[in-house]
Amino acid sequence: MSKQANPTLIGAFVLGAIALAVITTLLLAGGTWFGHRQQHVLYFEGAAQGLQVGAPVHFLGVKVGTVKKIQLGLDEKSGHFLVPVMIEIEPQVVHTRGIEGVDLRDRDTVKKLVARGLRGQLRMQSLLTGQLYVDLDFHPDKPAHFVALDPSLSEIPTMRTAVEELKNKFEGFAMDKFMADVSSISSAINKLMSAPATQDLPQRLNATLRQLEALAANFDARSKPILKEVHKDLIEMRKALEGAQTAMAKVEAAADKVSTAADKVGSMASPDSKMVSNMVRASDELAKAAASLQSLTAQESPTVQSTNNALKEISRAADALRRLAELLEQQPDAIYRGKRKKNEE
Repeated sequence: MSKQANPTLIGAFVLGAIALAVITTLLLAGGTWFGHRQQHVLYFEGAAQGLQVGAPVHFLGVKVGTVKKIQLGLDEKSGHFLVPVMIEIEPQVVHTRGIEGVDLRDRDTVKKLVARGLRGQLRMQSLLTGQLYVDLDFHPDKPAHFVALDPSLSEIPTMRTAVEELKNKFEGFAMDKFMADVSSISSAINKLMSAPATQDLPQRLNATLRQLEALAANFDARSKPILKEVHKDLIEMRKALEGAQTAMAKVEAAADKVSTAADKVGSMASPDSKMVSNMVRASDELAKAAASLQSLTAQESPTVQSTNNALKEISRAADALRRLAELLEQQPDAIYRGKRKKNEE
């Protein structure tokens, strides 16, 4: 007889399985069921082949959300087909030191970032799979183009990829004419290369190279004596230049001395200099002395008359001395006897 199953144990097992499933789902969801996620729309021009729902959204290289919806739209103004892509931003992806963080889910915050140059662009995740992702980055040099097919949604302007830019540049390029020109150039080159003159060109080049080698060897053999003479001439020229520089230095030093002496002479010969004033004073004194001498040497001056009288007295005294000398010569004892009369003689 089989044992009856315990209903309590079965119920506990079922509840445990349900709790485990819920916990697993929450872990896989990353706790996003309890967080609010804001969606933004981006309108891409051209094909979006390779972009899938669930593709990552990167902001400055960091994943901040995922692609939730890819649609096909039409711009009524231009008539061009567009690819609206709905992205969902995760909460608390930007961390700051301030009290209030930057919430990329907020529509006003995204508008401010768009004003600073925030743009969306499709980029390739892998060259092997060709899968794309949405890249958000700042490009202030790119103008913001808004499509606004749904004004209720927060729109982030987009910009073309490098491939699309290159494609747009080649759209107006005349490829047929370019290929025709390339074909004609190729034919001309082929004709030129097959010409007999072109075929003989390698041999002519070899002959020219041999002649150049022989000419270089000859020039090398003959240029050694010439180079020696040139070297000697350069040495002599260098010595001459050094001598000229020395002479120029001496001339400059002499010129400086002459200039200094000229300055000194000029300063001495200036009307305000001490030497000129002394010379003027000396000339005045000489003029006064000459005038005094002239007044002394005049015929009617007292000095001349006194001198004449003194000369007369000196002449008389000399005459008396002469007579005394004659007397003493004739009468030596006249000094103590006195002059004798002629009769006594």
